[in-house]
Amino acid sequence: MESSTFKIRDFPQDERPRERLLNEGADKLSNQELLAILLRTGTKKESVLELSQKLLKHFEGLRMLKDASVNEITTISGIGTAKAVQILSALELGRRMNRLTYDDRFVIRSPQDGANYVMEEMRFLSQEHFVCLYLNTKNQVLHKQTVFIGSLNASIVHPREVYKEALKRSAASLICIHNHPSGDPTPSREDIEVTKRLTECGKMLGIELLDHLIIGEQKFVSLKEKGYI
Repeated sequence: MESSTFKIRDFPQDERPRERLLNEGADKLSNQELLAILLRTGTKKESVLELSQKLLKHFEGLRMLKDASVNEITTISGIGTAKAVQILSALELGRRMNRLTYDDRFVIRSPQDGANYVMEEMRFLSQEHFVCLYLNTKNQVLHKQTVFIGSLNASIVHPREVYKEALKRSAASLICIHNHPSGDPTPSREDIEVTKRLTECGKMLGIELLDHLIIGEQKFVSLKEKGYI
C-alpha cells in the first residue's frame, strides 16, 4: 500500500497525534501534529498528517499561516471552510492568550488605587453594589465580581459568596467595595459589622481581606485606614 493512502488509524497507536498529546503532552508535538489534531481527518488520498504537512509547506510554516484568510486556506485541496475556520479560531485564541500577560493587570498598591479602579462605574449607581476585587500575590487584579446588589447588611453579605470566588481564582487576597448612592461614603454600623465578619473569615481561610472601600461622589472611605481591619 502506498503511503498516500494511509489513514490516521494505520499509524502505530503511540505515533497518532491525539494519543501522543495525551501520553506526552502538547509541547512534545510538532506543528504538523498539532495541525493534524485541529484538522481531525484527511482525504481519500491523504492522511491527516500529510494534509497538515501540505498546509505548512504552502504557507512556509506558522508565520504566514497566522495571517492567512479563510479563502487562502481553502485553496488547498482537502481543506474546506469548516477546517479553515477551525484553524483560524485556534490561531486567534493563541493571539488572545498571548496578550493576557500579568504585566497588563491593574495593581492595587493603596486604597486610592482601589477607589480609582471602580470610581467611575460605581459613583453614579442608584442602588448599592457590593463588589470584590480578587488579587494575586503581587496585588494584581485577577478578577472583579459583583457579589450582590441591594442594601448592605450582615445577613445578605454572606462570607461564603465572597470567598467562594477567591478560592476558585486561587486569590491571595481581596478588596471589598460598595457604593453609597447618597454620595456620602461615611461607614454605617452595618458596614463595620460586615467588614469585621469578612475579616475573621478571611483569616480562617488564609485569604486576607486587604480593605473595604466605600465609594461616594468623587470620594471614598477606607475601613482599613479607619482601623476596622
